[in-house]
Amino acid sequence: MTDTSALFRPFTVKNLNLANRIVMAPMTRAFSPQGVPDQNVADYYARRAAADVGLIISEGTLIRRPSAGENENYPLFYGEKPLAGWKNVIDAVHAEGGKMAPQIWHQGAARAEGSGHFPEANSDSPSGIMHDGTKLNYTPTQEDIADMVAAYADAARDAKALGFDTVEIHGAHGYLIDNFFWDQTNKRDDKYGGDLVGRTTFATEVIKQVRAAVGNEMPIIFRWSQFKPFAYDAKLAHTPQELEKFLGALVDAGIDVIHASQRRFWEAEYPDIDGKDGLNLAGWSKKLTGLPTITVGSVSLDNDFISTFAGETAGDGAANMKNLLERLERDEFDMVAVGRALLKDPDWASKIKDNQANQLLAFDKDALKTLY
Repeated sequence: MTDTSALFRPFTVKNLNLANRIVMAPMTRAFSPQGVPDQNVADYYARRAAADVGLIISEGTLIRRPSAGENENYPLFYGEKPLAGWKNVIDAVHAEGGKMAPQIWHQGAARAEGSGHFPEANSDSPSGIMHDGTKLNYTPTQEDIADMVAAYADAARDAKALGFDTVEIHGAHGYLIDNFFWDQTNKRDDKYGGDLVGRTTFATEVIKQVRAAVGNEMPIIFRWSQFKPFAYDAKLAHTPQELEKFLGALVDAGIDVIHASQRRFWEAEYPDIDGKDGLNLAGWSKKLTGLPTITVGSVSLDNDFISTFAGETAGDGAANMKNLLERLERDEFDMVAVGRALLKDPDWASKIKDNQANQLLAFDKDALKTLY
């Protein structure tokens, strides 16, 4: 039987006290009709809270910019009805003893024009271009950008007022904040452009205004990635030296936890420096900043990996499971985000805790279409 006790150590950051190191990763599901999370959404999250998930991070929730998302069933995080729906969600999670953050989100240039809650709205971006050079309908002014920044802060303020325990800013995966980070989509020649540190200006303004909105004791989680879904080999920071400067700007602005998104948690971020078994992205993020980090990427997705929890295999899943737990035990990172496995199996964490790994449900694509 695999010793998973490292996953069940308590963890505290600022006023957030977690029972364990398991985080439910944010997963967009488009199950909020016209942007309003209903009772099914509340039940979905409450199930995981009741089943030993230490921290739940919601699916992406759209800030109050008309072009924030491309699907009218993506949940909004502004307006009377959507916020009432989210109040029901957080109350349901708290009733089960859970802790939760909304992930505040804007799709930026990744949003298809003519789509979403307000199809007539022009897509927001830094420079009016997509990653492939396609021109969008407008290039924002500094006044437009100021309103984008304020919209993130408004969402964070509402999150605190509703009773959420923390908040996550989505700065990864080719969405709006990441559009500002990446030189392929940010061609601005004002304060929001320039070198990599200069291109963090939009994000640092967002973080500072979010901090002002939530106060000093509520933790701010910041999610970022090197890769984009359309460019898996992309890198913002090609060396640890670049990474230290990039993350340093975000830390100075006021983040508390770094959620370092990568496709496979076991892959070394800079293998030329510390080898193929070296630090992953969360590991380097923690080493260079000293902040707590969350790792994520293909945790418990295949049958071989699931069997490993029960000590039934010596295949790739066994190697990856051992790798995950060893890294966590030596505090390379602090928390482990589980995505699709928890989407399929709401009792994933409890089964691991209770040594019932042989009962874990393997992820399948139909889980994306179903309310569990």
